[in-house]
Amino acid sequence: MTQSKILITLFFFFLAGLFEIGGGYLVWLWLREGMSWIIGALGGFILFLYGVLPTFQPSHFHRIYAAYGGIFIIMSVLWGWIFEGIVPDKYDIIGTIIAVIGVIIIYYMPRKGEEKKIWQSKK
Repeated sequence: MTQSKILITLFFFFLAGLFEIGGGYLVWLWLREGMSWIIGALGGFILFLYGVLPTFQPSHFHRIYAAYGGIFIIMSVLWGWIFEGIVPDKYDIIGTIIAVIGVIIIYYMPRKGEEKKIWQSKK
């Protein structure tokens, strides 16, 4: 996979993570913090957009979602640190490193004959 293709996939991973965590957080604020139902509806719409984003990734469904799991671990730890002031401890950091390794193995390791077919499969 070329560097530009990796950057494109990382962009979609980041955007999907932002939508998934951000949308879920808005629903959380509505249901757990008593904010307006409009916040919850906005969160639901953002979660819908999160569901659309993986269709732009050039891989198979199962690999995309497995890799998203790792990306979401990373982004959730960062979200807690940035928005809730919870500094990651050593176990958060170790788990995040393991998640990054998992994403690299599952999503970015080349498989014989797949790259060309996957990148050209968009219709």
